Amino acid sequence: MKVAIASDHGGIHIREEIKKLMDEMGIEYEDFGCECSTSVDYPDYAIPVAEKVANGEFDRGILICGTGIGMSIAANKVKGIRCALVHDVFSAKATREHNDSNILAMGERVIGPGLAREIAKVWLTTEFEGGRHLNRVNKITDYENK
Repeated sequence: MKVAIASDHGGIHIREEIKKLMDEMGIEYEDFGCECSTSVDYPDYAIPVAEKVANGEFDRGILICGTGIGMSIAANKVKGIRCALVHDVFSAKATREHNDSNILAMGERVIGPGLAREIAKVWLTTEFEGGRHLNRVNKITDYENK
């Protein structure tokens, strides 16, 4: 698995924790920033990551900002992206099993680094169940392709 990861200024600390986690798990990743603590625009980080996941350069993406909301909205504008905003372990598992989410968004001002690591680990290790869920995901893809 190859993961693209990025944050704006509000998600730098959790991004670093998730990178450590992926190192521990032996997951290949590329960090797309940001490297500053001054205010930046989250779409400048979310959209490039989403495009790289959508075009198949990366299998999945992880985006972090203050709340995760802006990143998830921006990423979901890219065709083929199913970005899930997650702040609990149950939802991390469910969004992979049922929605085949390909980008995870989290908010550093909403959750701490320990919970963020748990969420990311579950999300990274959970597979899509397919079955009845595949039909539902296909309906989203069909709509996008209109």
